[in-house]
Amino acid sequence: MTLKKIISIVSIVVVSALIIYGFILMRQIFSANTKFSEKEVYVHIPTDATYSEAEKIISQYVEDMDRFTLVADKRNYPETVKSGRFLFTKGMNSYELVQSLRANVPVSLAFNNQERVENLAGRVGSQIEADSTSLLTTFKDSTFLKENGFNEDNVFVMFIPNTYEFYWNTSAIKFRDKMIKEYRNFWNAERLAKAEKQGLSPIEATILASIVHKESVKKDERPRIAGVYLNRLRIGMPLQADPTVIYAIKKRDNDFNQIIKRVFYNDLTMPSPYNTYVNIGLPPGPIAMPDITALEAVLSPEKNDYIYFCASVERFGYHEFAATLPEHNKNAKKYADWINSQGVKR
Repeated sequence: MTLKKIISIVSIVVVSALIIYGFILMRQIFSANTKFSEKEVYVHIPTDATYSEAEKIISQYVEDMDRFTLVADKRNYPETVKSGRFLFTKGMNSYELVQSLRANVPVSLAFNNQERVENLAGRVGSQIEADSTSLLTTFKDSTFLKENGFNEDNVFVMFIPNTYEFYWNTSAIKFRDKMIKEYRNFWNAERLAKAEKQGLSPIEATILASIVHKESVKKDERPRIAGVYLNRLRIGMPLQADPTVIYAIKKRDNDFNQIIKRVFYNDLTMPSPYNTYVNIGLPPGPIAMPDITALEAVLSPEKNDYIYFCASVERFGYHEFAATLPEHNKNAKKYADWINSQGVKR
């Protein structure tokens, strides 16, 4: 066999081997490499995670880690691990998996109907990396409170209910800083002027809005209720808001999960800064997170002469309003008779 023929054969063998290797390599890179049954899963890589730590998390969703590692090494992933929330879809190959680990997917974070800042911290902490304890500590940081005119009782007013976009690996401080920015944006010149017209600061307006929010789920009625409370504030009358008494009971019992459907007369004398039957003016902080309609109701209340109101028997969810005490007593008796007939104990 001539040298030329030998070289030719060797060349064919080498080329064939390269083709086979290339085919195997391409198969390793571009064949499906997932092992979850769902259509998609979100993978969370903690802040400052090492490659070995990330690898343990990723391995829960990858069929063949050797194939993944081959591509990860080629793409320099071990040296450039990113923290965050990443989307894996069923049937992704190793190349696509590594690419996905470079694309941090934001969280659509919504919150409303929270009664306390502690509840909010728990809700937010279940959706981003920062836990509820670190969030709460950050919210109540004394320097932050002083710089922004809050205290531990009223800092809850800072949170405007809405849907926000955050990266999962957002820190507690970054979350708080975003919230104070949103708070300042909400209290623009127009809303500040409206609050001032009612004789309220933004904090006071939000505290009153939290009471209005709890008094009625009927958004079209809230401006009227806000008008009544503002009338009471102007004449120095206690607000006498049942929701504040309910909040005081829950705070006293350290049980905000209890459901209280009825307030009794002996509850009205309970000593608490949140009890607006025994204290004149607003409570020290909000009793809930008011939604935007409740806030706008306080800023643009109905002008009326009403001083009293109680739940309506004829229009469920609404209230009956009165300008005089005798008229109110008539409405209140009708409601008391009805609720007694329903057997509501608490």
